[in-house]
Amino acid sequence: MPTTHDDGTPGLPALAGGADGAQALGPLLDTVLAALADGATARRGPLPPGGPDRVADRLRHTVPPGIPALGTDPHEALRTVVRAVTEGAADPADPLCAAHLHCPPLAVAVAADLAASALNASLDSWDQAPAATTLEADTTADLAALVYPDLPQPDALVTTGGTEANQLALLLARERARAAGARSVHVVCGAAAHHSVHRATWLLGLPEPTVLPTPAGTLDPVDAHVALGALHGPALLVATAGTTDTGAIDPLPALAETVAAHHAELHIDAAYAGPLLFSRHRRALLTGVQSASSVGLDLHKLGWQPIAAGLLAVPDTAALRPLHHEAHYLNAADDTDAGLPDLLGRSLRTTRRADVFKIAVTLRALGREGLGQLVDRVCDHAQRLAELVDAHPALTLYAHPVTSTVLFRPKDADNAHVAAIRRRLMTKGTAVLGRAHAAGRLWLKATLLNPATTDADLTTLLDRVAGATPEGHTP
Repeated sequence: MPTTHDDGTPGLPALAGGADGAQALGPLLDTVLAALADGATARRGPLPPGGPDRVADRLRHTVPPGIPALGTDPHEALRTVVRAVTEGAADPADPLCAAHLHCPPLAVAVAADLAASALNASLDSWDQAPAATTLEADTTADLAALVYPDLPQPDALVTTGGTEANQLALLLARERARAAGARSVHVVCGAAAHHSVHRATWLLGLPEPTVLPTPAGTLDPVDAHVALGALHGPALLVATAGTTDTGAIDPLPALAETVAAHHAELHIDAAYAGPLLFSRHRRALLTGVQSASSVGLDLHKLGWQPIAAGLLAVPDTAALRPLHHEAHYLNAADDTDAGLPDLLGRSLRTTRRADVFKIAVTLRALGREGLGQLVDRVCDHAQRLAELVDAHPALTLYAHPVTSTVLFRPKDADNAHVAAIRRRLMTKGTAVLGRAHAAGRLWLKATLLNPATTDADLTTLLDRVAGATPEGHTP
């Protein structure tokens, strides 16, 4: 907080780092924690009621737009803004907030993220992040070994999530193709692939991807065989482990065989289901993942990390060489020759916070077994929700879940009715569900990522859906 000189003039605001940083942070954190609690109490549910206009009006009433000429003080600013934003926040820790792959972060990970912010390491040169450089190298190697357990030197890059991981994967595939004398690489994916695959081909100047139909929700190896056989030149098949709409996993072993038969490459977007590798009981669902040229996974989904905590794993550090870039003030050749680590080839970003910090703390605190148990709990919750839907007289289940996503809808409802129910629940602030198209129909989507969810929570969710028939619609 600002200090005051002996003559009464204001001093400089306090800094978070250094020997005195923790002492300055302590009282401010007390204010933040109180404001978080007050805002959550005022909201009283998974989402603020009233819809976009009402939420915006409430926030602007408390925090008017515009930069003030004179400030107030740190405690007032924190108390006012944090409380107002918390009251108007979606709360992924509420069991009825189940729309997206948006997890409630672990308290230990949030605490670690605070430390990362206070230290403010920037992972673009060793002299800005000496210990964090080593922590990232070791932690990413350990996580890459989950994907490629039998290889001597697998590696992984920290990304902002699945979108960046997919972009990097396609970039590396393009550069491998160019190194082999080809002009480009052709991408093949399923209709259920993440939208970022299409954006990556556009961004990288690649041909439009060949999109295969997925009426069953997953790629058919026979369709992949035909599509790859029709192409000339390098090809990359993008498979998905944990689709956004249903959580389905493509048949990875069969797709790996298909790719090998055509001398193509395989990238697996496992942003959702990748952390199943922590589970003793479910890691077999990802058999075949080790055959991929690259694998993306997010720990801010089934890893309970604050955003962002993504990864792109590759079989060998050498696969990352195309990302090498030199900037004389960050990784001059003589500095690298003298032993200073070169970090610019670890990302397309320059300034990069130490997102690995919270991941490393979580892995140490919970271990592989602890994270695996959390993965199993939310997947078990999804199985239980599917059973409850199956038994509910007013609801229809799409399919029993593979991961932690469940699709369902009111019986005999049209698509407009389903969409209106979702919006009605959001506007009331009583439940947050996603939407997904499957089998030609619109479904309500529950993505269960809260390990503390109970059967009573699941029953309440279904009761609220069944009781939320909008005006003008009849079930």
